[in-house]
Amino acid sequence: MNGVPARPAPLPRVLRLLWGREETRRPGPKPAISIDLIGTAATKIADADGLSAVSMNRVARELGFTPMSLYRYVDSKSDLFVVMLDQVYGRPAPALPPETPWRAQLASWAHANRAAVLIHPWVLQIPLVSPPLGPNGLAWLEQGLQALSPTGLDEAQKMSVIMLVEVLVRGQTLLTIGIDGETSPAVPVENGQYGRMLFDLVDEERFPRIWSALRSGALEDEDPSPEDSFLSDLTTLLDGIEARINRMTEHDAAEHCATEQGQSTAGRSAVLGHP
Repeated sequence: MNGVPARPAPLPRVLRLLWGREETRRPGPKPAISIDLIGTAATKIADADGLSAVSMNRVARELGFTPMSLYRYVDSKSDLFVVMLDQVYGRPAPALPPETPWRAQLASWAHANRAAVLIHPWVLQIPLVSPPLGPNGLAWLEQGLQALSPTGLDEAQKMSVIMLVEVLVRGQTLLTIGIDGETSPAVPVENGQYGRMLFDLVDEERFPRIWSALRSGALEDEDPSPEDSFLSDLTTLLDGIEARINRMTEHDAAEHCATEQGQSTAGRSAVLGHP
């Protein structure tokens, strides 16, 4: 079994429209509304007033149409989110030259991903329930997988790596911005004050590891910039991926060597007449 389904699953209307596979025109004048215009209006609302402000009624009002007219294109608010996500990410920038090392390609992909999120931080409020299915989202996925082509990872492992990088982008960005896209942590902590506050909160007996970090001065340094934090976290993740690739390469080389030795031994035995 090659993993290709015997019959494709039926596509929701919103995906057929995003891919240009459904004709919505009726006899008469060209309609003044489209799936792209709906996505643009919804994105404009989210950028101005947050994701919670996006609704079928609000989008219809923004476009100057009735809510019922939108239902020819999107069935629900969830469909709106599908259109918005695919639109705000857009097409990925051209990939680096194919001879570029995989780490540099994947790092570039991750930084571009993060840049798109920072422009529209409300996308972090939309849960990722599946890999992308829109044309732009799949173009991003294709580029990420292409970066991993020379690694020797199998296809499932490549998908896992891409999802892991996506989780890093979203999670690390959430640490540096509020859920509404504003840099406003629940407890305001000025740069370099975190360690001093901890000294008033922890003791060596209850929190020995934190206390050790405090005594070393590791928690009193000035906080790194969001960009430096992301680069550090991404480097750590890529180091782990590279270590796994290296282990796989070493394992494959050892197996190949053992196979060759076994064949050589069998060949000598045959020549000497040994069983």
